[in-house]
Amino acid sequence: MSKHERWNTLLELLASTGRLEVEEAAATLDVSPATIRRDLDELAEQRLLVRTRGGAVPHGVSYELPLRYKSSRHASEKQRIAAAVAELVHEGEVLGLNGGTTTTEVARALALRFGAGRPESPGTPAAPALTVVTNALNIAGELAVRPQIKIVVSGGVARPTTYELVGPLAAGVLNEVVLDVVVLGVDGIDPELGIMAHHEDEAGISRLFAERASRVVVVTDSSKMGRRAFARICGLDRVDVLVTDAAVPAEAVRRLADADVRVITV
Repeated sequence: MSKHERWNTLLELLASTGRLEVEEAAATLDVSPATIRRDLDELAEQRLLVRTRGGAVPHGVSYELPLRYKSSRHASEKQRIAAAVAELVHEGEVLGLNGGTTTTEVARALALRFGAGRPESPGTPAAPALTVVTNALNIAGELAVRPQIKIVVSGGVARPTTYELVGPLAAGVLNEVVLDVVVLGVDGIDPELGIMAHHEDEAGISRLFAERASRVVVVTDSSKMGRRAFARICGLDRVDVLVTDAAVPAEAVRRLADADVRVITV
């Protein structure tokens, strides 16, 4: 197991259990306690955790893995979700994307569908196949090299865990655009409270995305169903479609259907 794989596993364990003990982690990863201690020390230097006597605890009260460490979670499900979402988007539309691992996969699927070159009429530049408005720096970077996709990036202050731009500058740009559809990644979905995010600044930008769009598509793997997060984005009455994986509980699908949310499982 490489160092990166060990770090990824350690951070996953910490996110799920709330505490790591050196001896237990060493046994789980089948490495020496000395290796785990070095790993925890290096992760602490990067402010990804806090070292304690004999182990580690999350860094801060609200713990969230950086995007680069979350990308391996439910990877195949997210890729299937992304492929299904790409089919819901029509050529020429203006689409909003917030940040996150699932929306990053959506961006990649859109690049495959709309990023191929098209012939231009002599002297007349071709209209973009798709216009994408995003507050995620990594998504903008991946799509900027696709000449057939027009990229609009909000301003704002970057959050290092998700690469999202947040704050008044981001809101100022989004207040000036009109979207055909927005695709939102979320941290929790509750039948009563709606869709949620871990942080209030991200939730505020996602809420504005939803307000500016004619159609709202929520993308998430089934592990987020029934889970609550700190900050509410909007109620289910604002959501048109939810795309998730086939492991979603039947009761959750029924309650979403009762709220007039179309559920697509892949």
